[in-house]
Amino acid sequence: MMPPVSRTIAGACLILAPAIQGISTFYWSDRHQGITAGALIVAATICWIVGLVAVYRLIEPRVPRYAAVALPVAVYGCVGGASFGVQGMQEELFGVSHTQAVHLLQEHPAAAFVAFWFAGSAFPLSVLVLGVVLTWIRAVPVPIGILTSVSAVTFPLSRIPREIAIAHVADLALLIPFAYLGIRMAMGHPQPLRIAAPAPSFSPDSPVSRRQ
Repeated sequence: MMPPVSRTIAGACLILAPAIQGISTFYWSDRHQGITAGALIVAATICWIVGLVAVYRLIEPRVPRYAAVALPVAVYGCVGGASFGVQGMQEELFGVSHTQAVHLLQEHPAAAFVAFWFAGSAFPLSVLVLGVVLTWIRAVPVPIGILTSVSAVTFPLSRIPREIAIAHVADLALLIPFAYLGIRMAMGHPQPLRIAAPAPSFSPDSPVSRRQ
């Protein structure tokens, strides 16, 4: 069980993370993130890490192996998001276009892969799988679980081409399911994730079998 103050902070972070990330897209300029958007992404990353750690802690009793592997991947993905935020800030600070920045990164493929390309793909991938798992263990209503996975697909579709209209839709799709979790967690709901107990196993000695 998480202490009430930890639940409140984690729940607030689950709401603030996609909200701040969504606000950042309003500061895009000509498909570039820039200083303000980049700084907001860094702030959103902190909230993502705090909130996602709480989610994985809550589902750990039901899917311990998944939680053990998925949490580091999710944190790595969040760090990748922060890297892109810092890159956006540097592009404006040094007067370099996004295309030029990507071209310069190609001169350092190993570093770019670790800090950007693989790290950046780890976040939507972890959210996609998280939505599937939450639905599978019936921790959230099916529409919430499905929307979580759908938002993970739309997220890179908006960030790679830097289409602002698609980004707003992707941000909203990401906000709804995590705001649902965050509100339940922050309000102190006894079961923010309604983990379903595993079905009882059939045994010849069980009362049900004896009645049969």
